Amino acid sequence: MLIAVAVAGMVAGVAGLSIAVVAHNRVNQAVAECTDTLRRQLQAATGAVDAQALRDLAIVHYDALKEMSGHRSFSLALINSSGDGVVISSINGRTETRTYAKVVRDGHPVEMLSPEESQALRAARLGKGPVVSMDDPLPDFGGNGRASTARA
Repeated sequence: MLIAVAVAGMVAGVAGLSIAVVAHNRVNQAVAECTDTLRRQLQAATGAVDAQALRDLAIVHYDALKEMSGHRSFSLALINSSGDGVVISSINGRTETRTYAKVVRDGHPVEMLSPEESQALRAARLGKGPVVSMDDPLPDFGGNGRASTARA
């Protein structure tokens, strides 16, 4: 009985240590991304960059419809150093194409974004473009809740 308790304690300790290591790595990644974003914002604030020029972009290709393969649909984020811009998405099917444009202000969407649109916007804000995939690890640290996983 005592051995079972000791083994359970050891397993719990190893699990806790593993969780702590993962959390530590995520914090380091968040700090690095915030540092990069602040550095880019400082460049714009010091006048080294035209604040209104479209500076950051990212495009995500994906299969929006089950009937189509080959990543023919895409979401493209175009933003300036202030975080203002647009996310343009093109959903391509066999017989039709739908195009959507959504406004971004201060780095946040004005209306709800799909997961692919959110990924493109995060990648653009972090300077990770031009081409990213949905598999690229770009967690949304400190999201404001305006973005959604709803499809456009």
